[in-house]
Amino acid sequence: MIIALPGKGRLSEPSLELLSSAGIWIESMDRRLMVPTNKDDIYVLFARARDIPEYVYKNASQVGITGEDMVYEAGVDVEIMLRLGFGKAKIVVAVPDNSDIRSLDELDGKAIATEYRRIAEKFLKDHGIDAEIVEVSGSCEIAPSIGIADAIIDLTSTGTTLRINRLRVVYEIMESQAVLIANRSTVYDFNVQALKTAIESVLNARGMVYLMMNVPESRLDEVKRVAPGLKGPTVMRVESNGMVAVHVVIREEELFEAVQKLKKAGARDILVMPVQRLIF
Repeated sequence: MIIALPGKGRLSEPSLELLSSAGIWIESMDRRLMVPTNKDDIYVLFARARDIPEYVYKNASQVGITGEDMVYEAGVDVEIMLRLGFGKAKIVVAVPDNSDIRSLDELDGKAIATEYRRIAEKFLKDHGIDAEIVEVSGSCEIAPSIGIADAIIDLTSTGTTLRINRLRVVYEIMESQAVLIANRSTVYDFNVQALKTAIESVLNARGMVYLMMNVPESRLDEVKRVAPGLKGPTVMRVESNGMVAVHVVIREEELFEAVQKLKKAGARDILVMPVQRLIF
């Protein structure tokens, strides 16, 4: 199996880290076109995030990680298997701060610069806007200031670049984040499904902790109310008279208050452990 990953850019390192957490890592940090991993039959192909949907569609790689915006821009029929929770951004319509344009209908007859020609064309058609698309390959945000466009359609995450270039958002077209995609003919291959399960288990485990504690059996119901867990705690008998061992997974954000309440409920020997993977 070949996994296509962004070789550069904001999705590159988080993609490698996620893959490593799922149990697959590259043997060398030399980012050649194709590199082996710790799994004999799995390779990583480094490519531009923009090209990955096409590679997956043509089965040059069976799976890949790229931006959801890139999938829609490529317009290819691939399976979005998982949304990965990082690389979050929005594709927006933005105009200069001093522009008279305040609404979408005022874009009619204007020039709009973008790297996202396919997305822009569909958006303008869906909203009945007749505008000229000026296709650029980078630094889209400077197009209005140099006089080649009245507005832009571009990706923004924090909005800092827009503010620096004195642009304001008129409309949000779509939200985007990193996604795991697969060729439709290989979706149910063993390695592809194993990769999906591994990555999904890492995502499920984020923000979770595993609690183990000893509890007086007479106080068990109270402990269950404090820490019901995802699907109820696991309760086991222990040799100590009148005690049971309780194991439960809870959200880390609940831990601060939960531990104190558990102590008041009689829990002791409380052990808190990180959760690396969680498979439902």
